[in-house]
This record gives sequence, C-alpha cells and structure tokens, in this order.
Amino acid sequence: MATSSVGTPVGADDVEQARQRLSAVLSPTPVQRLDRLGARTGGPVWVKREDLQPVRSYKVRGAYNLISRLEQSARDAGVVCASAGNHAQGLAYACGRLGVHGRVYVPRTTPRQKRDRIAVLGGDLVDIRVLGDTYDDAAAEALADASRTGATLVPAFDHPLTVAGQGTAVAEAFEQLEALGEALPDVVVIPVGGGGLLAGTAIWLAERHPEVRLVGVEPAGAACMAAALQAGEPVTLPEVDAFVDGAAVRRAGDVTYPIIRDAKVEVVAVAEGRVCAEMLELYQSDGIIAEPAGALAAAALGDVVRPQPGAAVLVLLSGGNNDVSRYAEVVERALIHEGRKHYFLVDFPQEPGALRRFLDGVLGEDDDITLFEYVKRNNRETGPALVGIELGSPDDLPALLARMQASPPNIEKIPAGSPLFRYLL
Repeated sequence: MATSSVGTPVGADDVEQARQRLSAVLSPTPVQRLDRLGARTGGPVWVKREDLQPVRSYKVRGAYNLISRLEQSARDAGVVCASAGNHAQGLAYACGRLGVHGRVYVPRTTPRQKRDRIAVLGGDLVDIRVLGDTYDDAAAEALADASRTGATLVPAFDHPLTVAGQGTAVAEAFEQLEALGEALPDVVVIPVGGGGLLAGTAIWLAERHPEVRLVGVEPAGAACMAAALQAGEPVTLPEVDAFVDGAAVRRAGDVTYPIIRDAKVEVVAVAEGRVCAEMLELYQSDGIIAEPAGALAAAALGDVVRPQPGAAVLVLLSGGNNDVSRYAEVVERALIHEGRKHYFLVDFPQEPGALRRFLDGVLGEDDDITLFEYVKRNNRETGPALVGIELGSPDDLPALLARMQASPPNIEKIPAGSPLFRYLL
C-alpha cells in the first residue's frame, strides 16, 4: 500500500484503487442538497446518501475492499468480524458476492432489524453470534475466534484496507459534485465511531484537497476519539451510551487514531437527544429514514459545527438501518433534549379531588400529561406519583414551575442526569 502525506500505511491512491474494486459491485450513492440544513449554516449543504447502499450504510465499502484482497487460501479459511450491525451487513454482502464463509459477532444491543438483515444478506454463508452488551465485547470474541480457527479478522474500522475502502465515500461525492458543476465543499462533516471513515476521508483530503475543513462528530455518550486525542493514545472508555449503536465504541483504533491525530482533524460531540431530534427532522421534512449513527453528522450542523456563512458543506449520512420499534424512544429523547418533556414526583394528598385540582391549577393550556403512575404509598395522607408532562413549547417551563411552587402538593422535578431516567428512556 502507499504511504500518505501524514505518514500512515494508507494513501489517497489506495482509496482510489478501492473505488475501482467497489465499482464492480456497488453503484454510486447519490448526493442530495438539503435546504433545511442549509438554512442552519447559511450556505449549500449536500448529503451523501450512504443510507441507500444495498446494506444501507457505508460499512460495505471497507468490508468488501478487505475481503476482495484476500488470497484464495485465506478465503477458504473464512472470515470473522465484530459489529454493532452495519459492518456485519457489509461483511455478509461481501461474503455473498465473493463466495466466502463468515461469522459475525454482534452485541445484544444490536437492533433486531440489523440482525435480520445480516441473515438475509449472508444466507447460508454467514453465521451470526450474539453476545455482550457493547461492540467491544463482540470484538474480543471475534478476535478469539480468528486466533482459534485461522479465519481472517475483518475489522470494522481498524485496518488499512478497511480505512481505504471507507474513504471512498467522500472521494466519490467530490467527483459527483464536480460532474454536477457544483462548487466543491469547503467543509466535510463525518460521523465517528472507531474512526475508519474519518481516517480514510482525512487521508484522501490531505492529499487531494488539503484546503478543506474536516470535522468528525461523535455521540456524547461514546466519545472515544476525543478521549484518545486528549490522552495522546487510544484509551478505553469506562462506559458508553449504546443508543447510537453504530458509533458506540469504547476505544479508538490503533490504525485510525494516529491518522486522525496527524491530520489534525477537528472532533466534536453531539448529545444523543439532539441526534434523535435530527432523525425526526430527516424523516418528517426530508423523507429520509436514518438510524442514530446515520443522523449523527447532520445533527451537529448549526449548533456544534458552524461553517462560515456561504460555505458549501458535505455531510455524510452514514446509515439507514433503523428499527421502527425504536421510534418511541427516539421521540422521547428528542422531546427531553428540546426541553419539551419533563418528569416530576408529585406528593398527592390522598383525598377526593386532589388530581383534579392539580390538573386545573398546575397544567397550562398546551401542557399534556403523558405519564401518571403512583410510585409508593407511604401512609394514608399522601401518595407520590411519577408524572410526565409534555409542554407546548420549552418556553412554557418557567410558568409551569411557578404554578407548581404555588400549588399545595410537594412537587420535585427529576433532573435529566438522575438515575431514574434509566427507567424512563
């Protein structure tokens, strides 16, 4: 492989050679202008629709690039990988196209929809093993499998061939924008899990378009790359929020970290609630079904990533493997993040009319009770209830709190950081 200008075993030539291999099995995904996002930044915003891949994410690029380079003896021994779901689908697709047997290890947090898609794509060629609570649990078992069986480990992000394959997404988008006669992006915004996509993009941009600003976006609850950059080496996060399952990685890659460090890439974090709000906006306004990791980069625009007014922006929409059963949680997290939903412990007196007085005296005109559940009855006089209230607007909260302060029952607001929220979300 070539060596890039930032001193890594991957170069822009490797990214472009990977594009040639992928062209035999994958059609280019479209770039689409989204004026809704452009209104946030004051300039044109294009999204690279990797959710429209056959496996609904960019992960197929790295998996296919690596497996297609294996010698026949290695193909005969099979391949193995760990994944939160999307990489496993990429491996399953590659196995199906290349006739290679594979095993995939996914954590229990992987949505059922992704597991089902792996089975469909891989058919009889791919076995699925479910264990552990995080990607890293699955990764440890996949590594042990490879050592035990002689199968080739196909990393989700931490291999030069994976990095080169994933870097093809942005290289492809630049070519498409040139063909459309559009200005090339001033800013590229990329989601980050273990860093394969970001590293591949950084390598290619550093050699082909070094003037372009590159920003990586992590979920706030799994910011492993930022932790690595701060520590000067990859470190293991003590815990992660697995909600953005496609990017919930405890430790940045040993291959990807130095590439991102040496390229001096900006890495920022976005709250999971903001990701949920963006998922809903993509669906309701743009007709795009995005999984949490798929909406991660777009969620950062405006508040966290602020391009110069008029700057052209390219955002990678990285995945569309969303399980419809998760939308209730997505809506809940979005409402809480936006300040429109709050929870309270209300110590109701056990007497007739107490609830009616609460409804009449405390709730505003546009407020709605979404949860009411007695928690425990301490004695005959009072009984605390868990009450969820959705506001018409976040600006209505101060008035609601003032009415609560003046009302007879003792009312305690549950802060978002409370352990109680584990049982509500």
